[in-house]
Amino acid sequence: MSNLGQPFLEVSAVELILGKRLLLENINLKVGAGEILTVIGPNGAGKTTLLRVALGLQKPTSGTVRQRPGLTIGYMPQRLHLDPTLPLTVRRFMALACNNDQGKILSLLAEVGAAHVIDSAVQTLSGGELQRVLLARALVREPDLLVLDEPVQGVDVHGQVELYQLISRLRDQRGCAVLMVSHDLHLVMAATDQVLCLNRHICCSGTPESVTNDPAFVELFGSAAVQSMAVYVHDKDHHHDHCSTCGRRSAND
Repeated sequence: MSNLGQPFLEVSAVELILGKRLLLENINLKVGAGEILTVIGPNGAGKTTLLRVALGLQKPTSGTVRQRPGLTIGYMPQRLHLDPTLPLTVRRFMALACNNDQGKILSLLAEVGAAHVIDSAVQTLSGGELQRVLLARALVREPDLLVLDEPVQGVDVHGQVELYQLISRLRDQRGCAVLMVSHDLHLVMAATDQVLCLNRHICCSGTPESVTNDPAFVELFGSAAVQSMAVYVHDKDHHHDHCSTCGRRSAND
């Protein structure tokens, strides 16, 4: 049977309970070929937990997660835990992931604009440089789907704009899909096709335009946040949107 038209990733009716805590409730999402889907929400909303479930790192209490057969995933974690007493160059960090293929290492770093730090210690990189190196490493397996957890974390506003533009460019040039988590409510809207607003359950989902105008979004983030949204241009063709009520749950765990 052909996989043509089959979503790269599909999460259906997922619920996750750990101990007595309900972390995710009735989560449904699809990521199609060439699509950028961004999950936003307050701290404690379950964004990283959802990525772990989608990647198969955390088994849901109920519901299903389906990946297209043969799907290759590149994952960029939110944090990198390194022993500061053990110097590690970017070259060595990349070599560990791609069998010391020096040509590939340089090519990937150049693709993300980080070739100049190849012999620098990872621990000395700026926030933006580190995020680019992590992104390069996520590309090692030529992924069909990039899964990015807070890809602009620790980066100034100018650097955030550049990173979001880079992610969009990688999608366009490589034809990969992107599933990413962001706490940003402004810049990310210019770099995504679909938005899923999460607060342990799905508050609303759809195009950036529809989500920012949804009452559930306003309820969760406040009218001041909505009014301060940056102006953005999003010229892609949009699909049918789905929005549901958010309810009055606490934004915190």
